Amino acid sequence: MRAMRLAASLLCLACLLHGARCLRIAAFNIRSFGENKMSNDTISDYIVRILNQYDIALVQEVRDKYLVAVGKLLDKLNRETSNSYHFVASEPLGRNSYKERYLFVFRPDKVSVLDSYYYDDGCTPCGNDTFSREPVVVKFSSPTTVVKEFVIVPLHAAPKDAVSEIDALYDVYLDVRLRWNMEDIMFMGDFNADCSYVTPSQWPSIRLRTSSTFQWLIPDTADTTVTPTDCAYDRNVRVTSTGQKRLMIKKRICFQTKNCRNLIPDQSNLFFLS
Repeated sequence: MRAMRLAASLLCLACLLHGARCLRIAAFNIRSFGENKMSNDTISDYIVRILNQYDIALVQEVRDKYLVAVGKLLDKLNRETSNSYHFVASEPLGRNSYKERYLFVFRPDKVSVLDSYYYDDGCTPCGNDTFSREPVVVKFSSPTTVVKEFVIVPLHAAPKDAVSEIDALYDVYLDVRLRWNMEDIMFMGDFNADCSYVTPSQWPSIRLRTSSTFQWLIPDTADTTVTPTDCAYDRNVRVTSTGQKRLMIKKRICFQTKNCRNLIPDQSNLFFLS
């Protein structure tokens, strides 16, 4: 991973609204999350404080072969907060010895997991392996919101392959439609979708960007880092064809908040939804 990448990056994404009812959904990129992070009281307290704000949180860069750190995280969440949390985790994903998991932490009183699958993106020996870490597509049920079922597709794109991986999310969208006949779909995560990894001249070749089917909620002008760089790496994309009355987004984005910096200086970048 990039040496300049922040140790903890939170991207607050979307609300599924029904009157005052709202699901708070986030993507949290914790660099090399594992037992070292959970053994540090300051960092683990910080992570718990962040996750406790959301009903669903996608955690990326989980380097936890036997899910020991994940178990400690869930124990700490359920012990130290007033909410109850469950999780689903992918298998370790990667083309070589470096592996990461996608982890979804969620409140079972708000949502449940109905189904999930790994997108079949080919194989490395065959020479047609599209994603370094193929998305694990998760279908959620939300009985208290207008949208009763929706899908989240995570992506932590390999920097050097960001253009091709973001473009291939269009194929994932078609696969979800074919498999589940659903259009309430969100793509979320660290896409590495800016600066040297995705340049302005490359956007026209990315179907997820050029198709009117999708709305990009985080603009290219956003800075999702806390380093001197100014790059919109983290993104959230939703399917728009269902109409504003189906999947409605309420967003107010706040960058690099003072409270967050006080928790772990130079390691945090928050996007708050209200």
